[in-house]
Amino acid sequence: MNALIEIGVNLGHRQFAHDRDQVLARARAAGVRHQVVTGTSVAGSRAALALARAHPDLSSTAGVHPHDAKSFDSGTLAVLRELAAARADGDRRLVVAIGECGLDYDRDFSPRDVQRRAFAAQLGLAVELGLPVFLHERAAHQDFAAILAEHRPSLAGAVVHCFTGGPAELERYLELDCHVGVTGWIADERRGTELRSAAPRVPPDRLMLETDAPFLLPKGAPKSAGRRNEPAFLPLVLAAVARVTGRDERSVAKETTQTARKFFGLTESAAGAP
Repeated sequence: MNALIEIGVNLGHRQFAHDRDQVLARARAAGVRHQVVTGTSVAGSRAALALARAHPDLSSTAGVHPHDAKSFDSGTLAVLRELAAARADGDRRLVVAIGECGLDYDRDFSPRDVQRRAFAAQLGLAVELGLPVFLHERAAHQDFAAILAEHRPSLAGAVVHCFTGGPAELERYLELDCHVGVTGWIADERRGTELRSAAPRVPPDRLMLETDAPFLLPKGAPKSAGRRNEPAFLPLVLAAVARVTGRDERSVAKETTQTARKFFGLTESAAGAP
């Protein structure tokens, strides 16, 4: 069984409220050694941190998604800073990245100028704290890349979460020294065409795997799952990445696990051996 690290899962989502412990157990049984729980708002970041505190094989992020940027105010950075300082027994850092933050011009749930200000503020916080950033971008590539470029030289690291773009976008992110998170989108032969053409160009040491559960149910998931994705399906993402890139699953698993461990500062005891 391949040892995997899940870099982006929304375990605090209401869809997991009734069976979260079983979801975690299934993930562990599937070889998922560690999971990074995504914070998308102040409340969501608090919930993600609580899960990381309760389970040694979980870490979390702290941030405000562009959909919620309209809630970003003068006190938000102070709260995120406080959350990011959390430590477990043994001094293990619980919050391993700032985010999910970025720009989303696809749905525009928050005004674009507000999104840009919240994004820049969180990049600045990540620089201050020496933490990497967990990034979201939809239909906003030019503005997103421009804002990121201003801060990237001072950032500890940056991963473009749930990357669905094509070769041109990928090239720009690689120029910015970004990592790339790939979800089950890569298994979608219709919607994932651009990603499938870009994926073979991602250097092995820049690639990480995620489900973005409960969203983006990958092709091949059991019918019993209904429409809900979960971290136990991360091996399906691994298999699709291996097929598209022409590499064997064991190599992809080993490299993505090592990359994620290094990027998020996870110890071997926390993240398992590949």
